[in-house]
Amino acid sequence: MKQYDNLNFATSRRFAPLFGTQFLGAFNDNLFKTALFVMISFHGLGENSVIPAEQMLNVGALLFILPYFLFSAFSGQLSNKFDKAVLARWIKVLEIAVMLLAAYGFYIQSAPLLLFCLFCMGAQSTLFGPLKYAVLPDYLNEKELIMGNSLIESGTFLAILFGQILGTSIAGLPPHTVGMMVMAVAALGTLSSLFMPPVAAKAPGTKLEANIVKGTKTLLCETVSQREVFTAIIGISWFWFVGSVYTTQLPTFTQIHLGGNDSVFNLMLALFSVGIAAGSVLCAKISHERLHLGLVSVGTLGLSVSGLLLVWLTHGQRFTGLQGAGWFLTQANAYPVMIAMIAIGFFGGFFSVPLYTWLQTASSETFRAHAVAANNIVNGIFMVSAAVLSAVLLLLFDSITLLYLIVALGNLPLIAWLVKREPQFLQDLKHYLKRG
Repeated sequence: MKQYDNLNFATSRRFAPLFGTQFLGAFNDNLFKTALFVMISFHGLGENSVIPAEQMLNVGALLFILPYFLFSAFSGQLSNKFDKAVLARWIKVLEIAVMLLAAYGFYIQSAPLLLFCLFCMGAQSTLFGPLKYAVLPDYLNEKELIMGNSLIESGTFLAILFGQILGTSIAGLPPHTVGMMVMAVAALGTLSSLFMPPVAAKAPGTKLEANIVKGTKTLLCETVSQREVFTAIIGISWFWFVGSVYTTQLPTFTQIHLGGNDSVFNLMLALFSVGIAAGSVLCAKISHERLHLGLVSVGTLGLSVSGLLLVWLTHGQRFTGLQGAGWFLTQANAYPVMIAMIAIGFFGGFFSVPLYTWLQTASSETFRAHAVAANNIVNGIFMVSAAVLSAVLLLLFDSITLLYLIVALGNLPLIAWLVKREPQFLQDLKHYLKRG
């Protein structure tokens, strides 16, 4: 067996506990958020509130992403100042505390308290974000790093998928049951973190900046000054922009253009997530333990082609009634649509894994956590921009397929910008194709 097929590290203590901690954290985030949103939408939670249910969902989405803007710079400072394994344990203890409060919120059925807990979960995830990617180069050697990134990314998207599906399923159960479940997952994540090997602090003298605005501004200025790091961050943020547009509009797209109910939506979401997982792992496999930025170009072109295919297959279809997955699978274009959705996820994973690895290797040891923190801030900006663009286009044209078309075509100027910033995206692809 070739060396690059060696996945022994995946079950070792230097990777498995980190993977488990991250997987359970992402799973719990989405389990809690989805259950809360479904309970607000369909089960009357907060029905006596002065805020309408649909606006409460918008407030919840904002509260969950707001901590990425507020606390990312601070989280990067924490990851530099302290042992990342010890920090991970304390962050997971914080998750247990938040879920304990959420369990009480479910018990008394208080929507405001649960929305506050959603903000706290976003803050907890923000604190963990720089840690999980910054610690990978400490646990894995250079040849293992790209596969490690692919496993973390694929695991994260599968955790999101499973959390959303289970969150939808349990929303109709007695509220205290939901509270007990999210507490149990938080406890398992904390248990997993106890096995993470210690990592010496990279810069124990790091000052913790209490001024959020100053800390964020300083971090972004330092990041922009590092050409490779900033280029990688823009590429990764585009991946989250694309993913946000597809997944946010997917429920409405499924209803209008596929005629499907929630079971068809879950099917499409599963295909998208599995596609990302498969693309991430295959990208790492064919990289042969080396970073090949040229594969980002392949991923970008694949995203455009598969996105255009999805638009071409569905733009003329509009349904009024909703049918289940059984009916959908009997439709003539069901399987081409499913293939297109898998391909979008697949090439998204293919696109992002080399960029995450590049971000880690282009950063110095003392700046790596800060680079990941800056990446989280820019990711948040791109995701908010995706929401604003979607809202404006849908208001003006009332067409999800037009929105998907613009995103598919938008991949092309993005790769042109990346190549202009870093010619290695094109040179590496030519070299790789000659060798392969």
